[in-house]
Amino acid sequence: MVDARFLYLPLMDAERCWSCAMQLKAESNTEPRKKFHMVCRLRKAVQHAEELAKLCESPKCDARTKLEGNAYCAWMKASLQFELQNWKDAIELYSKAKTIYEKLGSAFSDEIQDLYKQRVDEIAPNIRYCAYNIGDESAVNDLVQMRLKHGKEDLLTSKLDELIAQTREKQAVTLSEIKWRGRMIPVKSEQVRAFLLNVQESEDEITSTQDLESKVSVYERLLKNCVDAQQILRDELKEDTTFKAIQRGQKPEGRVPNMIFLHTYLTFIRLTKTVERNLLMIESLKHNLPGANVDEGKKITKPQDLVRLCEIIIQNLSDIPNLPGLETEDPSVQQETGVEILGYKAFRCFYIAQSYAFAKKWPEALALYERAEEYAKKAAQGYASFKGEQAAKAKREIVKLNDLVSQVDGLKYSCQASSIMDTQDITEKVAKVSLKEKNRKPLSDRLDEYVEDSKLTSKTPNLVPFPPDFTPVPCKPLYFDLALNHVEFPSLEDNVEQKKKGGIAGFVSGWLGWGGKK
Repeated sequence: MVDARFLYLPLMDAERCWSCAMQLKAESNTEPRKKFHMVCRLRKAVQHAEELAKLCESPKCDARTKLEGNAYCAWMKASLQFELQNWKDAIELYSKAKTIYEKLGSAFSDEIQDLYKQRVDEIAPNIRYCAYNIGDESAVNDLVQMRLKHGKEDLLTSKLDELIAQTREKQAVTLSEIKWRGRMIPVKSEQVRAFLLNVQESEDEITSTQDLESKVSVYERLLKNCVDAQQILRDELKEDTTFKAIQRGQKPEGRVPNMIFLHTYLTFIRLTKTVERNLLMIESLKHNLPGANVDEGKKITKPQDLVRLCEIIIQNLSDIPNLPGLETEDPSVQQETGVEILGYKAFRCFYIAQSYAFAKKWPEALALYERAEEYAKKAAQGYASFKGEQAAKAKREIVKLNDLVSQVDGLKYSCQASSIMDTQDITEKVAKVSLKEKNRKPLSDRLDEYVEDSKLTSKTPNLVPFPPDFTPVPCKPLYFDLALNHVEFPSLEDNVEQKKKGGIAGFVSGWLGWGGKK
């Protein structure tokens, strides 16, 4: 090799074949025949990668180039074995490429090290996926976390989703019943079992994730699966007379059947997860309220947006006590949800008060702050009576409500001070207002002044100047030409009579040429 630019030829050929293979892979979901073409393009890419690795062995290439060529060739071969599902060969080649990139990253500065670290992070999910297919059951937990952090769709995403679904189906076989509100409920449907396992795993996913968008996506996916599970139960219960009566709004008599109580449990999950999602959104939005330090590029949150989310939460909590079977199985649910509703009413009043305060409507804001404080104190007293499993949650809510009360105390004084300051400004303006008649201006000329005018209620009120004053307007000369025929000129008869004093004699003499002026 006489020129380093020769390395670009096999590199570009390999990249071209690989990118074509990825496009064919995306299209093979709907056209399976293209999968064979994809494998052919990957084989071609491997040939070009091997040629690149051979060229890198030239004495003109430094050690870094040789290592990068070997890593690239190993990665390309591993991609081919991955698609052929030769998991053992694929994991060996992926591990080789990962080891080379890790060694290269440790030998350079931070900027270059980030590039190699990114490459290692791209290879790690493939290694864990191959390990799982070889027989490593512990790899599935790592893959779930990788899928959660890796939001975008790529080569491995579809396989990870399929793997997670298969794992949950295997685990769902052992989930035959659940315990809720002191009652054992048998679960016969496999889809419902898979969903219940998804609920348990989603809690760990949300706890381990720091990104807001990832947490919201977990909730959205969970709620979608919940709706599907509920539909499966509805299809099974469509001939049940008790379920039909409940759908018509009738309250069940006695203890509801297990299948209906399972449907109640799924509805409870849907309502509570919706509340948790809205609370997550409130926590993120309240940092962008007016007056806070909002980052550049982020939209300022209106208090009305938080009010709307609080109303949805209150509505969802209000629906929980009306679920069929809860009243007979657990009468305490009415008290628990009532206390939670009081707490969220306090936050709703607080955000409504903020919206009035931003509009400088101080009396309304002050009244709402007092109502929010009243709700918060009542809710805190209610949470203090919680025992058992609800005690830990009650402590967290009491801390939030106490913080709300302390915040409301400060804002109430602020509203009172602002109200007094606005009142002083109004007093100064009112002092300048005259209540006596100072002039005879018509009402249309003094709309911004208050003057007691008794004539306004009489038969001849002074409302507008009449007749109206002349207003100069620009006119074209053609306007006067058109108006000439309608102009009345002054009479000239007096001048004409003075010229006729000579009579007929004067007229004849003037005509004959004598008797005129010399």
